Amino acid sequence: MRHFATRWTVLAWSGLITFMFTAPVARAQDPVVSQQDTPTDDEPPTAPDPLPVMFPHQEWDRLWLSGQVNIVSQWHPAFHSPYQGPNSLTPEAQDASSRVLTLFTGLRLTGTTELLCDVQESGGHGIGEALGLAGFTNLDVVRNPTLSKAPYIARLMVHQIIPLGRAKKPADRTPYSLFRELPERRLEVRLGKFSLVDFFDANTYGSDSNFQFLNWTVDNAGTYDYAADTRGYTFAAMLEYHDRWWAVRFAEALMPKVANGIHLDADMARARAENIEFEFHKETIRHQQGVLRLLTFVNHANMGDYRQAVDNFLAGLTPIPEITAHPLQTTIKYGFSANFEQPLNDWMGVFGRWGWNEGQHESYAYTEVDQTDQIGVAFNGKAWRRKWDRTGAVFVSNGISRDHQQYLALGGDGFLLGDGRLNYGRENIFETYYTLHVWRGIYPAFGLQHINDPGYNRDRGPVLVPTLRLHVEF
Repeated sequence: MRHFATRWTVLAWSGLITFMFTAPVARAQDPVVSQQDTPTDDEPPTAPDPLPVMFPHQEWDRLWLSGQVNIVSQWHPAFHSPYQGPNSLTPEAQDASSRVLTLFTGLRLTGTTELLCDVQESGGHGIGEALGLAGFTNLDVVRNPTLSKAPYIARLMVHQIIPLGRAKKPADRTPYSLFRELPERRLEVRLGKFSLVDFFDANTYGSDSNFQFLNWTVDNAGTYDYAADTRGYTFAAMLEYHDRWWAVRFAEALMPKVANGIHLDADMARARAENIEFEFHKETIRHQQGVLRLLTFVNHANMGDYRQAVDNFLAGLTPIPEITAHPLQTTIKYGFSANFEQPLNDWMGVFGRWGWNEGQHESYAYTEVDQTDQIGVAFNGKAWRRKWDRTGAVFVSNGISRDHQQYLALGGDGFLLGDGRLNYGRENIFETYYTLHVWRGIYPAFGLQHINDPGYNRDRGPVLVPTLRLHVEF
């Protein structure tokens, strides 16, 4: 209790300091309007202002160097729980904090080739050690607390552009692409180590745990069991085709050797993942450009079968249903998802996801979700003259297959869930947040998540999770 009180006292003081900073900078965020800033019919529109950072980035044409820190602290009060199992979210009040520090570097080798390398250091814990919730509350948490705390290479990739036409368009430089302009029609090739969700299942309003939502099944479709090690990265080859109003991307990636494992299986005849996504752009409401993404994945790995595990238990072959009680094998898990975003004006937009996977084979790399529905709304602060502030609200409903339900009800454990028994209900989650821009690259935020039927169990919960986050951009 002493550590709990101390930590939340520090966070409360941080909130007070934030408030003190916010008042004097409120006017500083107001846009400055002048005749020179207003484009005429003969001038192209000006580029959007860059995100404020602690220190101005050098205008190196060939190099990129930046960094960020993301610190998240969460707490939940005690909640109703008549029983619990080995993988339950513990019902006693608890708090936990996590940190992720990232250094982004890049080198543009030619006008069409670049090398990108990112180094990370992460630490801390999630509430309940990230167990007991399919939609866990903090995307930054690494689910294996025994991992080394030493810095590691998160991304190391070669990025190649192959132009297919002469028409070009301006492009925003980011840690994932350093080019200032790109061909309108082009192929892009990426080879190396990265996270598939750097490029697949992205969403302008609901993919960024640094500034937006934190729940796992909000920032990505919970059904997308994308190939990754424990930290969320894999080795992959990706090919993209971009046209004016649409794009398609395909990636072949390595799967982990065991569910949620840190080691990847390099034998691609035995284990691999295929991912393909179509992306469509169209001006719809009030000439605002909406985006629709359609994704499918097929995983090949040493995955167990929920029905087989249940049958083995009922036949007396195992003391409890055991998803890993099978010889080395290659089975297939596949799924589909749809993802949309639609701006309504320059400060408000709506977004959502739908996802499904076959639910027969074990959840292996991301989380234990076989069906998901999501709808949300997001805002930036332009409407109240604080253009770098952000806020939003989202509702997501997650479910699992009948075989998966029976497996958990009979006492089986997944790599995240296992209450010892189960009175099934959909895990319904509401999340909201507000991110402040205080000064330069400092962005504190507060949020709240409410979770009904945690771990799909009507006998437990609900769970309320307040959140404080501090993000710093360098």
